[in-house]
Order: sequence, then C-alpha cells, then structure tokens
Amino acid sequence: MNSFDKLPFEFYNRKVTSVAKSLLGKTFVRKNCNEILCGKIVEVEAYDGKSDEASHSYNGATKRNQVMFGKAGHLYVYFTYGMHFCANVVTGKENYGAAILIRAIEPLGGIDILSQNRFGKKNISGKELLNLCSGPAKICQAFQITRGSNGANLCGDDIFILDSPSVSNNKIISTARIGIKKSIDLPWRYYIKDNPYVSKK
Repeated sequence: MNSFDKLPFEFYNRKVTSVAKSLLGKTFVRKNCNEILCGKIVEVEAYDGKSDEASHSYNGATKRNQVMFGKAGHLYVYFTYGMHFCANVVTGKENYGAAILIRAIEPLGGIDILSQNRFGKKNISGKELLNLCSGPAKICQAFQITRGSNGANLCGDDIFILDSPSVSNNKIISTARIGIKKSIDLPWRYYIKDNPYVSKK
C-alpha cells in the first residue's frame, strides 16, 4: 500500500463526473481486523440524480438511497438482483443525490484474503487474478462489503481511499455505462486505457 494521505472531504464535494475521473488511479482500502485489503481503482461509472434517469436518486430520496442524499465522501452500498452488493462513492452537495459506482479494482494488497473471499482459496491463477475485482459485485465480495458498510465515512479508518498521482486525460477512456436501460447516451463510464483489470473493454 502506498504512503499517500486519505482523500479529504473536499475531494468528494464536487461535480460527480469530475470526481469520477479523479478517482481513477486512487487506492481503495479496507481494514479487516489486522489485515489491509487494497487496490487501485481502474474503472468507475457516474450517476447524477438531477439529470440521469439511470440513477437511483432520480425520483427522489427513499429509505434505500438516502445515503446518496447525505454528505459527500460516504459509501452508498446497495443490494441488487437478490444476490449482489455494489459500492458507490457519494459526491456533491447534500440533498443532491449523486454517486459513483466503483466498477473495477486492480488488487494490490491482501490478495490472499481477497482471493479467499472471492474464490474460497488463496492460490489463484493469473486469469483468476485479473477476474478478482473486475466488476462491482466482485469488488464487494472480495472486500466483504455488505449492507453494514452502507453509509461508511470514507474519511474514517475502516474504509477509505488514498490519494495518488492523477491519471492523465489521454489515459482515460469514456464510454456509455454498462447494464442500464435509461439515459444510455451519457458517456459516464470511465476507465484507465489498456488496464487489464477493467471489467469490459
């Protein structure tokens, strides 16, 4: 794990698409008892409640999405398809309702534990390593992020994101988001060019 500082509240308190691109290359960290699990964020999707019909917040606050309307720099975790959790970073002003889905992470630390959580074994192949965190549900399974992590303060000590050098604009690919049926024209999926850990090229 690198020695950079945690991202401060001000980093998250900005326009969702700006934060989304800025998150690429940052280090996602989860402290699990005495273990540190971490990886580089390589793919994200932005969701903006005011103009984005695909966002959970588009129709206003509910019990499920209330964290999205809270303070920036918190983790919004939702359950989908009756079996998967997905982790999102809340951005912008309170009561706005914007968040960024973390879609893929390049594993860096605690890989044995991440592998045990995902595959039930520590020794994995190169192909399994590439597949370890190459999707939002895979990330939550590997990092053991569940409903209990919903609302976690990313400026706290359990789950946080470390700063690192910014990814240059010519290394950031922008495309339509994956698996949605509304606002499909918005190019709000961002990933690091040529990174092998991205979920889908």
